[in-house]
Amino acid sequence: MPRFTGVIVPMITPFTYDYKLDFEGLDWLVEFLEDNGVHGLFPASTTGEFVHLSREERGQLVGRVIEAHKRSLVLPGVTANSTLEAIELARSYIDMGADGVIAAPPYYFKPRREGLLRHFSMLAEKTDAPIIVYNIPSLTGNPIQVDLLEELAREYSNIVGVKITHPDLTYLRRVIKALKTLNPRFSILTGIADLMLPNLMAGGDGGIVALANIAPELLVNLYNTYTRGDCSGAVSVWRKILELSTLYDIAETPVVVKEALSMIHPQIKPVTRPPLLPLDKEKRAKVKHLLRQTGLLP
Repeated sequence: MPRFTGVIVPMITPFTYDYKLDFEGLDWLVEFLEDNGVHGLFPASTTGEFVHLSREERGQLVGRVIEAHKRSLVLPGVTANSTLEAIELARSYIDMGADGVIAAPPYYFKPRREGLLRHFSMLAEKTDAPIIVYNIPSLTGNPIQVDLLEELAREYSNIVGVKITHPDLTYLRRVIKALKTLNPRFSILTGIADLMLPNLMAGGDGGIVALANIAPELLVNLYNTYTRGDCSGAVSVWRKILELSTLYDIAETPVVVKEALSMIHPQIKPVTRPPLLPLDKEKRAKVKHLLRQTGLLP
């Protein structure tokens, strides 16, 4: 199985101004990200508004990314409230040529530990492909405990990694210690750009971070600089990432990331689907000012 390390991008989903999938924008985005050296592509992500896509649209999106990509791994999201639907999505995407899948917990009924164990166990048993478990309690309302991750990784060889979008550094440390002791090849990836360098320094493997849509070269530079042993250089790059991360203080992730990307690269339109709202004039000005501060806009 491939090992998932480095910078994996939870891709925005480009839309036209009438809210349809923008395949021309999507093709541009795949090429842009790969030209900047990212290691993986994650379509149907949180940043990509997967909850606003129909089942058919998710399939079209994933199929187009698989068709367009040339160098990086493709790891579509298969998060669903129904375990059976998650299995169907995973099988479909693997048949299309995906290299693995990423799955967060169901987020409506919010099953407890035994329900989560059953959900991910069934997905692993019925899916002949690598699976990255996605812990994002701020949106699912359902945190994944360290011992559950450990049990899943011990039982299923195709559960190969975890994405942690959770700002608790202690939780991250405990995951790294437990899972790397069990399997040094288990991939531990942060979903928070601020924690990219701390994760690497603690023994993790990289990040699946939304900022990589906007500045993939910056995140890739951090990973490459650290892995070649230049800690001082990595800290310098990380400080730039911390400054850029203040975008999230302006608005929610899909909106502000897409808005910022469209300011830098007009190939992407600043369109999110309702009920997400576009930025008002004042917030747009704040985004533009920050992009200029960080050197991403002249």
